[in-house]
Amino acid sequence: MFYNNNIRIIFNVFYLISASAWASAAESASALAGGWPSVLPPLLAVVFALVFRSVLPALFLAIWLGAWLLNDLSLAGLGAGLLDTFEGYVRTALADSDHAAIILFSLMIGGMVGIISRNGGMQGIVNLIVGWANTVRHTTMAATAMGIAIFFDDYANTLVVGNAMRPVTDAMRVSRAKLAYIVDSTAAPVACIALVTTWVGYEVGLIGSAMDTIPGLDLQPYLVFVNTIPYSFYPILAIFFVAMVSWTGRDFGPMLKAERLAREHGVEMAGHLQQTSEEETEAIEPMHGKPQRAVNALLPVLVLLGAVIVSLYLTGRKAVGPGPASLHDIVGAADAYTSLMWSSLLGMVTAAGLSMAQGILKLEEVVSAWYKGLRAMIKAIIILLLAWALGEVTAELGTAQFLVSVLGEALPAFVLPALVFVLAAATGFGTGSSWGSMAILIPLVVPLTWAVMVNQGGATHADMHILYSSIASVLAGSVWGDHCSPISDTTILSSLASGCDHVEHVRTQLPYAGVVGLVAVVAGSLLVGLGLPWWGGLTAGAVILAIVLRLFGRHSDPA
Repeated sequence: MFYNNNIRIIFNVFYLISASAWASAAESASALAGGWPSVLPPLLAVVFALVFRSVLPALFLAIWLGAWLLNDLSLAGLGAGLLDTFEGYVRTALADSDHAAIILFSLMIGGMVGIISRNGGMQGIVNLIVGWANTVRHTTMAATAMGIAIFFDDYANTLVVGNAMRPVTDAMRVSRAKLAYIVDSTAAPVACIALVTTWVGYEVGLIGSAMDTIPGLDLQPYLVFVNTIPYSFYPILAIFFVAMVSWTGRDFGPMLKAERLAREHGVEMAGHLQQTSEEETEAIEPMHGKPQRAVNALLPVLVLLGAVIVSLYLTGRKAVGPGPASLHDIVGAADAYTSLMWSSLLGMVTAAGLSMAQGILKLEEVVSAWYKGLRAMIKAIIILLLAWALGEVTAELGTAQFLVSVLGEALPAFVLPALVFVLAAATGFGTGSSWGSMAILIPLVVPLTWAVMVNQGGATHADMHILYSSIASVLAGSVWGDHCSPISDTTILSSLASGCDHVEHVRTQLPYAGVVGLVAVVAGSLLVGLGLPWWGGLTAGAVILAIVLRLFGRHSDPA
């Protein structure tokens, strides 16, 4: 019945679009481009995602709709649009050399994560941190530190931290709800802002594709991403808040009740447990009987980070030529795509070499672990391809130009970051997908923000914080929505890995995420849009959160 209703909704949407467009006699691609129909594909991508609770069909249908609009909205154009969707736009997105670099980088990072999970390096990091957890404070801080240390992939983070810390937190009578909150708050928020993660290729790919549609904006997408990190107020403040909650032992709302029940009666007696099977929370297990050395994970990651820095310098130095040049000019001229490919390859080779040199893994076992880690990236790459294709469709339709003509002068530039955060948060919450929300919104937000800045005389170096903050608001708002949504894969995985009832996890986490999100919008996005430096927004947000926890938080111990 649910799917029948969805199909009926989609049919009605297509019928209304075609009827209104035919009635207005806008039957040519040139007439549709730059007009109100140009906003329909991205707008309905959000609607379809909410209806289907899945981003993949939503993006595909949005591309098909855009291709139909470009084929004159005729009956024949409907079929031609379907063929163009796959043969034209998706293939074009895949064939782009920069897109191919992002895909290869993402696959290599996923493969590296698989190898360092299998060779015991990731478990070695866990063993170092868990040994310190001998009090309630140390236990929660150890879980938080572990979540930050395993920064390179949110799924690996969730599965490793949840499964490794569950026996420790149970023994110290820390509620499963608190563990699930710590796991969830140090997975996506950390992965989305770290310099080299499985998220970076995806985010850089979306930013680069959106910037390609803007004449005169010649910036390296990776460096733009780096510049957005200080403006990612929600992820940074979420990490700060979970660390503060862990350190102080203060809680409020449903979490306080869950903690007191666990502390007084034990985790088993307090309830809110979810029995999990190994299949549901399956991670890549380290080899049995082999040493679990933290260096086998730390060294490949350090090589990865170091290679990014060195290769950015080398490619930039080559681009500027033999003459004198500042470090800023060299890095600005660097080839970020090449740098990411080199670094991911070197990191993966380092992980493989360490595994075989120590006799932990044989060559075929290295390949198997690499493939298993790589396989986890396939869905993300498909979403990315469809997002690139949708971006091409909206560029041909002139969606950004239409939005600029309507909002370019009426919408104050300083409110853009806050509005974008709210829109991204709502989309992420409704769809349960942070990556899907980014894919839908970044192709619109980047050109819209730039055009608003140009129209209002703010497209100068001094005003670039508006662009950085708007891009960061898409990323941060998407993470907030994904973090809070009960249908989010990472939220569900956090519940499963922590052994916490899913409804209880959502119920106890939502007040914390809601407070942090509100502070991030007001003290961060809005005030920084008005001219406050990013460090001022972060400082103000941190102070407000500390005051909130001090005023409303209570200690969980019975004493």
